[in-house]
Amino acid sequence: MALVIVTAVAAYLIGSVNSSILISRIVSGKDIRQSGSGNAGATNMLRTMGKKYAVITLIIDILKGVIAVLFAGFAASHGAPEWVTYIAGICVVLGHNFPIFFGFKGGKGVATSLGVVLMLDWKIGLIVLAAALIIMAATRYVSLGSITAALIFAVLETVMMVVHNEFNAVRLVCVLILAGLLIARHHANIGRLIHGTENKLGSKKKEG
Repeated sequence: MALVIVTAVAAYLIGSVNSSILISRIVSGKDIRQSGSGNAGATNMLRTMGKKYAVITLIIDILKGVIAVLFAGFAASHGAPEWVTYIAGICVVLGHNFPIFFGFKGGKGVATSLGVVLMLDWKIGLIVLAAALIIMAATRYVSLGSITAALIFAVLETVMMVVHNEFNAVRLVCVLILAGLLIARHHANIGRLIHGTENKLGSKKKEG
């Protein structure tokens, strides 16, 4: 259990290193959370600081998820339960969303969640990524693609557990929490999607 706790704390701290906040402060002297939509993530970086810094932010945020799960895998090889990788996934996303280093106000965890999912099961990760990109390309709604991806991830993980007779209650709960976190962080976007007021990718308007 000690290994699980150490892994969870380490993952949270990794997630708390918010690249968009750091990059915006270093490059412009401003806090990204004070610009555009106010969200500390790659989409807002794209709108406020351009493609270059958005791509850098995206890569770093994905790597946070990758590193956290790799660390958890190391812990699992040294006696921690296999589901510790899912715990690490949750904690690194929580760190990104609520970073201890930045007043607990972070991003929505989309890119970091992608890194986590790719490491947990790369095949499911690629399916989720493809679905998100298709929806984003077709609708130009980043939020819709992200939300749909979260739902697909939860469904596929559950189906795979059943098909391979590897059902695990802890793993299932973690999967639902991971998907739920991403969807919950898009609650404002969901409201705008329902009312037809959500801004599309490429729009110069603010997006939450």
